[in-house]
Amino acid sequence: MASLRRSASEARPNPRLVDVARRAGVSTASVSRTLNAPQKVSPDLRARIQAALAKLRYVPNGAARALASRRSFTIGAVVPTLSNSIFGAGVASLQQELERHGYTVLVGNSHYDVAAELRQIRTLVERGVDGLVLVGQKHHREAYALIRKLRVPYVNTYMAAKGSLHPCVGFDQRAAAQQLAEHLVKLGHRRFGLITYPYDKNDRISARVRGFHDGLAAHGLSFAADHVIETPYSLNDGRAGLRRLLQVDPEITAVMCTTDLHATGVLIEARAQGLNVPGRLSVTGFDDLEGSLHLDPPLTTVHLSAPELGARAANYLVARLSGKSPPKVTILDAKLMIRGSTGPAPK
Repeated sequence: MASLRRSASEARPNPRLVDVARRAGVSTASVSRTLNAPQKVSPDLRARIQAALAKLRYVPNGAARALASRRSFTIGAVVPTLSNSIFGAGVASLQQELERHGYTVLVGNSHYDVAAELRQIRTLVERGVDGLVLVGQKHHREAYALIRKLRVPYVNTYMAAKGSLHPCVGFDQRAAAQQLAEHLVKLGHRRFGLITYPYDKNDRISARVRGFHDGLAAHGLSFAADHVIETPYSLNDGRAGLRRLLQVDPEITAVMCTTDLHATGVLIEARAQGLNVPGRLSVTGFDDLEGSLHLDPPLTTVHLSAPELGARAANYLVARLSGKSPPKVTILDAKLMIRGSTGPAPK
């Protein structure tokens, strides 16, 4: 009789939760828990239930699940770009951690466009996401108004500071940039250049620029106005930025960049012009992208752990959605990585 029941359930075109439970020899509650919160199920029991799910080719009814729980079990994430590996790594970690708790991630790419980000946030909210992960603290005021109106849990990432008005998981980018500038001052540098992505609408880059200024000001130094080059985000723009700086001041001894990509372009251009790094010119980046350690010379930069950030952001939202009250502000370590691209100022 049991074999007949099993055959009938296997033949059913749309197997039900009870069919999976019967095949695995467990309760329907255990199957539901495995689907919605697998981390709460023992590995052996979870393996047994997953085998039954696979055998019966069970596909959860998402609409029914959402109606019953009043959740969609989806989280929306909007990032400025996926071409920058630091954002890609953060999203990958976010997704991996959320999947452990039964959530799926929907990702939007705003291309650094505040209006596009607002449209994507609105679309995600209209689709019924349970929470939102955003990059930075600076967003369209209508985005914040919509989030508050619909009471959607959210967390800002990559930027964090004590006393923040918004829940955030990130780095004190200003303080890290200040440390980097002071490192160059201690090496004896006095003639500086700065190559940066335009920062009027990018609060992460803006914080780094303020930090560089603070680090120099603490020692009575500053950037000359024409020693700050704003440029798009590419290797070629980093190269062009160094050429412009050397035209303005051929005796410059240190170039700070707000991104590793710009700094890599500076290193390439310095080699093309026969400028020894770090003997003639010291160069710094920011982010510590994967390839920065393997440049020649290896790049002095600031390490931001995107995988840790993604996991922490996921844990914050899971806690909120579970009715808990996690810390509103989490500041992660931004580590100064001193490598071969910086050295004492030439005499």
